[in-house]
Amino acid sequence: MGQAIALALAEAGADVAIGSLLESGGKAVAGELVYLPGESELKEVGEKIEALGVRAFGAGLDVTSDESVNSFYGAAVDALGKIDILANAAGITAEQTMSDHSDTLWHKVIDVNLNGIYRTTRRCLPEMMERGWGRIINIASTAASVGAPTSAAYCASKAGVVGLSRCVALEGAESGVTCNAISPTWVETKFGASWMENIAEVQESRRGEEYIADAREANPQKRLISPSEIGALASFLCSEGARGITMQDLTVSGGSLW
Repeated sequence: MGQAIALALAEAGADVAIGSLLESGGKAVAGELVYLPGESELKEVGEKIEALGVRAFGAGLDVTSDESVNSFYGAAVDALGKIDILANAAGITAEQTMSDHSDTLWHKVIDVNLNGIYRTTRRCLPEMMERGWGRIINIASTAASVGAPTSAAYCASKAGVVGLSRCVALEGAESGVTCNAISPTWVETKFGASWMENIAEVQESRRGEEYIADAREANPQKRLISPSEIGALASFLCSEGARGITMQDLTVSGGSLW
């Protein structure tokens, strides 16, 4: 979804800085479910952005680290200039019941999904407000509104993202800064597929392909959401035509609750 947002914004004419924790960095916590790109993938996305006629900057970014966030911000500004749009798409999950939840895993999910947005927003928001224009888009989830017995950390973190987005929207409103959350259902991504496969194999002792097929069938539109749909919505939210849309949790689910 982060890549789709980056490409949609580039197509609209924005220079784009992309950052992600890479497979070569960070310390994994047992039980976390995450997708980490490699250096080559980051480079490939940068090339796709530049092919659209705009500038790109890419680097490793760990949203759980103040030092990494500040370093990435400084390098992005040096490479491309002031930051007008912030899109937060970093996320992980874990399949754990509350009864025996790992403290370490709980804190890791919250730190990436919620505290990561706090760190990047705290860095970008003041200068947006100073300049009188800014757009902040946070990827939440339908899980923010619908619970699951083995997704407590994920659901709690995404509900927090929606609440944080509303507060940021109100803080920035008078200064021309909008902030919205986008809450998708299952999206056709490598991360989404690996998550569904984990649920199927570990919890239900069946093949991941069957679970994914059932998820498609259960959706009122009989499909999963495409990342490009998330990118298109994010791009629209950054347009002048959407300046009155702020403090919203925008669901993209094809009619599905989860």
